[in-house]
Parts: sequence; C-alpha cells; structure tokens
Amino acid sequence: MTSAVIESDEHQALRAAVAALGARYGREYIRRTAAAGTHPDELWAEAAKLGYLGVNLPEEYGGGGAGITELSIVLEELGAAGCPLLMLVVSPAICGTVIARFGTAEQKRAWLPGLADGSRLMAFGITEPDAGSNSHRITTTARRDGADWLLTGRKVFISGVDRADATLIVGRTEDARTGRLKPCLFIVPRDTEGFERRAIDMELRAAERQFELTLDNVRLPADALVGGEVDAGLLQLFAGLNPERIMTAAFAIGMGRHALARAVEYARERTVWKAPIGAHQAIAHPLAQSHIELELARLMMRKAAHLYDAGDDVGAGEAANMAKYAAAEACVKAVDQAVHTLGGNGLTNEYGLASLVTAARVSRIAPVSREMILNYVSHQTLGLPKSY
Repeated sequence: MTSAVIESDEHQALRAAVAALGARYGREYIRRTAAAGTHPDELWAEAAKLGYLGVNLPEEYGGGGAGITELSIVLEELGAAGCPLLMLVVSPAICGTVIARFGTAEQKRAWLPGLADGSRLMAFGITEPDAGSNSHRITTTARRDGADWLLTGRKVFISGVDRADATLIVGRTEDARTGRLKPCLFIVPRDTEGFERRAIDMELRAAERQFELTLDNVRLPADALVGGEVDAGLLQLFAGLNPERIMTAAFAIGMGRHALARAVEYARERTVWKAPIGAHQAIAHPLAQSHIELELARLMMRKAAHLYDAGDDVGAGEAANMAKYAAAEACVKAVDQAVHTLGGNGLTNEYGLASLVTAARVSRIAPVSREMILNYVSHQTLGLPKSY
C-alpha cells in the first residue's frame, strides 16, 4: 500500500529504494536470524553500503547530512518489508545524534565515521531497575577521582550491548554549586574493567538481545564524558530521547504496515461462500480503520521529525511523544486485526504474524509507556496538575 503523505521527490526516492532493499530480505530473514541466535549482519552491511545507516549524521564524518526525517523513512520501510533494524534506533539515531550535537571534536572523529558506515555500534543505557521512566531517580553515579571518573550503578533492558563497541551510559554527578545530582553521559567501551553484562531471558524472540548491566567503580578517562563538561547533560539526554521516540514510532508504523499488508493480501485471496472474505464489511472495515490510524500516526511522526530537524527541541518533545503513542496504538491494533483476519493461519509460522503480537506490544512499553506519555501531555500540554 502506498503512502498518502505528500513527500519531496528525494524522500519518495529514498522510500522506494529502501523498500526495494527490504523486499530482498523480508520477514523470513529476520525470523531465521532470531531463531538461530544470530544477527541480521547481511542486511546491516548492505544498508550501510548504500548509505542508509548514517543518513542523519554529518557529511564531514561520512554521514548523509540529512536528519531524523530521513532515518525514520529508512526504518519504517524496512519494517514495512518485515525486516526492521532495531539498532537503527539506538546507534545512529540516539547515540550518533548526541555525539554529533554535543561531542568533543575528538569524540566526533572517533565515533561518527564508524556509526555512519555501520562498522561501529553504540548501545544506550538509561533504564534502571528502580527508576523506570523516571530519569530523576537514576542512581548510576559518577564521581571524580583525580582526572578520571568512577562510574557505579545498574541498567536493565539495554539492547545490543553484546554487539556494541561501547555503551552511552546515562549517569548523574553532583553539582558543585548546589550539591544536587544532575545528568551526565559517558561513553563506556565494551571491554572496560568493571563493566559487566548479563543477558535477560526474554519471551520475545528477536535478533537484538536485552541485557542487565553492572558498573562497579568503572574507571573512565576524562574524555569519556560526552562534550567534556558536566553542565550540558540534561540537554544531551533530551537530544537523544526525542529521536528515540520518533524512531520508535517509525518502527511501530513499519510493523503495523507489514501486518496490514499481509492481512489485506489474505482477505483478497481467501474465498468463503463464493466471495473473498475482504468483500465482507466485518473484515474490510477494521482493516480500513487500521490503515487510517497508521497514516495519522505517520503524519504526527513526520511533524515530530520535522520539528526536531528544524532545531525546535521543545515542540519536537511534545510531537515525538504523541507520535510514539499514536504509532504504538495503531500498530497493536493493526497486528491484532491482521491475526484475526487470518484466523488460525494468523498463528502459524507460515504467515509470520503471531510473533508480531508480542513485538507490537513492546512499542507500547518502550522506551516510555503510554501512561507516561499521557502524563506528559496532560501536564505539559493541557496544563493539568501533576498526578505524582
């Protein structure tokens, strides 16, 4: 199904090219790699060669010089083909964006070329066991020890740490003036002493594994601090979180489009009582409704991406949260309706939809729950009093 969204010729060409790449791999490729415990390396390498992985990163470091708008198109179209790359959300979108905007000259030289060409990966560590979505309760702390930093804490549900060359860790350090803890971001290489990981056994089967991280007095040099100063951590954090929400929306929309396309194809071909089941409104109308909801979510995602790329972090924050909420709800509904349309076939390996039932619900939970988004909108947009 084609998009009703008006796009530039360049965006249409990018969308078509990525869709063609995704069609060469498809859902079965992702299912095979997940079942084998491997990773979609072939797809990652080809997407890198074609310049898609770093399309949002600066040209001077090997990127495409575009923005989150273009990177979201890449992820959405791969998802619509059934082969999304989750690490696109993490490595170029979150970590690459933060380093491009706030990194020191040396950090940019060290990391951006590899993130742009896919030869290096970076994970992002923010979630903690007792903090959840409340970044103000993060207990991972950094303290000075001479010229070095000592980092101590725990993180959970961190994607792709086993593959990443480093993890961008969100911690807190004490403000010398007020004594309060404030956010700070550190680049922690994978093999740093005291930096341990444990795989979390997930019911969801995906190529990208989830990890619990333990940092036990991890000693880092001064240049591990992003930007080299402690006062910009909050800006850095939100510079990464807004693209994360936009890209999560792209992930969900792509998944929803994939499920819907499979259902529509089946509804056209499956005949009962001498007519395709898609001729019956009980089948056709819910599918049409899902298509509408996915298109509306895409519009909000494009608005959020446009605002972010234009430098409007405040406006992008509101729109990114709304886009993530709308996309997750539309995705869950589209996947559920697709499975229902296929009946028993919707639960078979042959059609590959059953695994999406669990995957779709991840978009409601991560990186921020729909309830926290509703809190944000009620407090920040509508001006209602806080509930907590």
